[in-house]
Amino acid sequence: MTPSRPSCLAPEASNSVEDTHIKSIRPLITPALLREWLPAPAATHALVAASRSALTNVLEGRDDRLIVVVGPCSIHDHAQAIEYATRLKQQADALAKDLLVVMRVYFEKPRTTVGWKGFINDPNMDGSFAINDGLQKARALLLEILALGLPVGTEFLDLLSPQFISDLVSWGAIGARTTESQSHRQLASGLSCPVGFKNGTDGGVKVAVDAILAARAPHAFIGMTQMGQSAIFETTGNQRCHVILRGGKQPNYSAADVDAACALLRKAGLREQVMIDVSHANSNKQYLRQIDVAQDVASQIAAGDARITGLMIESHLNEGRQDIVPGQPLAWGVSVTDACISMEQTIPVLQQLADAVRTRRQRSGTQR
Repeated sequence: MTPSRPSCLAPEASNSVEDTHIKSIRPLITPALLREWLPAPAATHALVAASRSALTNVLEGRDDRLIVVVGPCSIHDHAQAIEYATRLKQQADALAKDLLVVMRVYFEKPRTTVGWKGFINDPNMDGSFAINDGLQKARALLLEILALGLPVGTEFLDLLSPQFISDLVSWGAIGARTTESQSHRQLASGLSCPVGFKNGTDGGVKVAVDAILAARAPHAFIGMTQMGQSAIFETTGNQRCHVILRGGKQPNYSAADVDAACALLRKAGLREQVMIDVSHANSNKQYLRQIDVAQDVASQIAAGDARITGLMIESHLNEGRQDIVPGQPLAWGVSVTDACISMEQTIPVLQQLADAVRTRRQRSGTQR
C-alpha cells in the first residue's frame, strides 16, 4: 500500500485517478481559532442583535423606515473601508429616524469569467491567494466597523466562509448568480440574519421567490463546524428573507416592475415587499445612473408605496473604478470592481430617500 502523501504537497500526477487538476492543498485556519484570536466584544454582538431585530421590524411592517445597504462594490483596503465607514456613520446617525443604514462590506466577488475574487480569496491582490490572511483581515475589519456603531451587510458566496464572520453580519445577500443554487438556499435557511435574494441575471423574479420559499423551509446538508470538522447541519428555516430587484435584460425598478414582483410574492403566499438595487442592470452598468434610479424609487416611496422596504447603492470614497495593474499603485478610495458613486454624490441621495420616507409617513398619517 502506498503511504498517503502530506496534504500540503502537490498531488503526484503519475498513475493517479484523482486530484489530477489540483496544484496544491494547504491547511485552513478553523473558524473557532479565528474567533478566539479576534473575539467579538459583548457590545458588538449586542449591536448585531439589535440591528437584526430592527431590520426584521422593517421587513415585517412594524417599522416604516427604509433599509439602505450602501458601500463599496467590494472591499480591497482596510484603511479606506474605515474612512468610508466613519463618514457613513455620520449620515446614518443624522438620518436614523427615516433610514436604517447598513454598510455594504463585500469580501467575495463572483466573476463572470475570471478576475480578482475579493479580499478573502486574494487579500494581497497579487495572485498569492493568502486566504488565511484574508479571513483574518476580513474579521478584523468587521469588528472595527461595528465598533463605530455601524451594522454591516455582505454577500454570502462561499459556503464555508460564513462560519468565520457570520456572527458579525446583520444582513446578508445571495447574488443573482447563486439565487438558484440549492446549496445557497440551504445556507440561507440556517443563517441567523435577514437575507435578500436577488432576481436572476436574466431579470426573472420567480427564481428569487422560489429561493425564499426554499430558505423558509427546514433543510439538512453537509457543512463545516466552527472546529473545522465536516458535519450534517439541520436547519429550521429562515423566515426573514426577501426579494432584491437588480434588473436583468432590462431594468426592473419601475412602479410596474414592483407591481409585477409583488404579484408573484402574493401568489406564493409571501409578504409583498421588495428591496431595489439601483446598481447593476438597473443602472445599465452606468454608475452615475444610480442617482437617477434612486430618484425614481424615492418618488415611488414619496407617493406612498410601502412595499419598497429597502435600497442598495454601490458607493465609495471617490467615484468610478480602476484596474488592478501589477506594479502600479491604486488610486485612493476608488473601486477595483464595479464603478461606484462617490461619498459626496451619495449624501444627497441618502437625504432624498429620507425626505421620501417622511413624505410617505405624512401620507399615511403616522408619526415617528
